[in-house]
Amino acid sequence: MLNDQELLRYSRQILLQHVDIDGQLRLKQSRVLIVGLGGLGAPVALYLAAAGVGELHLADFDTVDLTNLQRQIIHDTDSVGLSKVDSAIRRLTAINPEIQLIAHRVALDEDSLAAAVSAVDVVLDCSDNFSTREAVNAACVAARKPLVSGAAIRLEGQLSVFDPRRTESPCYHCLYGHGSEAELTCSEAGVLGPLVGVVGSLQALEALKLLVGFGEPLVGRLLLIDALGARFRELRVKRDPGCSVCGGRHA
Repeated sequence: MLNDQELLRYSRQILLQHVDIDGQLRLKQSRVLIVGLGGLGAPVALYLAAAGVGELHLADFDTVDLTNLQRQIIHDTDSVGLSKVDSAIRRLTAINPEIQLIAHRVALDEDSLAAAVSAVDVVLDCSDNFSTREAVNAACVAARKPLVSGAAIRLEGQLSVFDPRRTESPCYHCLYGHGSEAELTCSEAGVLGPLVGVVGSLQALEALKLLVGFGEPLVGRLLLIDALGARFRELRVKRDPGCSVCGGRHA
């Protein structure tokens, strides 16, 4: 049950008919894995912690650098040199001491990633490289866990939800194939802080919809964000029956 402090803390979202007491209890009983605590993972972790998701699993092997602070709002100047996981835990504990925080401070290999994904209800990919996104996607397909995937570079962002529990849902590999190892990173191409804040906030929103069970998740749809022109565009994405990752899962 929710105690008096929790009822007061979450009162504004409990007022929503889409959440109510039952939805808040579902959040309290939920477990979420956040892969990456950088520009995207920062708002994701902050909003999910504030919303009362009962257990957040935080995965990042990096340390806080001064160049991170322009966009990674979960960290501060005193965190420079610290593990990003430890920096995030400090901030999230201050925001909401009611939740549990599980740390993954080292890079997840195939086995540890599979175990981490299997232990949660929803996974949020907030990483910044294609190989990690592919590995997270494969683990989610294998464990049949929904994946909320976001990306941002320069002044452009992308967001989609891949849910292997749904027959019609594509996976990340259906959309991007083998990608390109030559993809630019933020350190090479730059990125504007509020853009990753927008994408990360939308990722958190999609996760809450999945956990509580309301609204229409971005399954089979890719949201494209043009920050320069302040425009949002949506593309339909179909599952590839011949996909090497998810193609045989409904056979």
